[in-house]
Amino acid sequence: MKPRLKICCISSLAEAELAVAAGADALGLVGDMPSGPGVLDDDTIRLIAREVPPPVATFLLTREREAGHIAEHMHYCGCDTVQIVNHVDPGEHVLLAEQLPDRRRVQVIHVEDEWAPRLIERYADRVHAFLLDSGRPSAALPELGGTGRVHDWSISARFVEQSPRPVFLAGGLSPANVTEAIAQVAPFGLDICSGVRVSGALDESRLREYVAAVHRART
Repeated sequence: MKPRLKICCISSLAEAELAVAAGADALGLVGDMPSGPGVLDDDTIRLIAREVPPPVATFLLTREREAGHIAEHMHYCGCDTVQIVNHVDPGEHVLLAEQLPDRRRVQVIHVEDEWAPRLIERYADRVHAFLLDSGRPSAALPELGGTGRVHDWSISARFVEQSPRPVFLAGGLSPANVTEAIAQVAPFGLDICSGVRVSGALDESRLREYVAAVHRART
């Protein structure tokens, strides 16, 4: 089955249009973060989200950890999926489901060690999907995504095997390694930011190269 393609760190309506034209299934719009690329103000996120044609999904990346704050952020920005980049108390997901019954919830798991799959049980009954990334949320300057680093895919593969929910793979993907990532991890979806950018801008040539590599991996 074709992995879903999510292009993250979209910075403008022009980048959104470029990603959609290349075949993106979802776009990532980055809210306020302590570090990393692609941060947008909420008004810009709202502008882009309302122009994205269905069925392309819009993911709001939020650092918020409390359901009320997450719901408020989502209501203002108008995205259809929330990507929670911090590890949060599972009870907040229960509250969030009540406050955002028509929005999808994706929990990011930062693969920092071999114990990442243990978090499946913590969240699986409360989210629609997982996203595996290479951040370090406990660092002095927290990294919550967009690091450009590849983590241990053998851990990601175990996570995918054990998860009852769909799993997106992020972290250092590029046209050069995405074929191997698909073969080794078999994720439901792929999430890329820096690997299709040149000097911070979404690059049409690299984007097409990446999409072509994904298609080759399926055949």
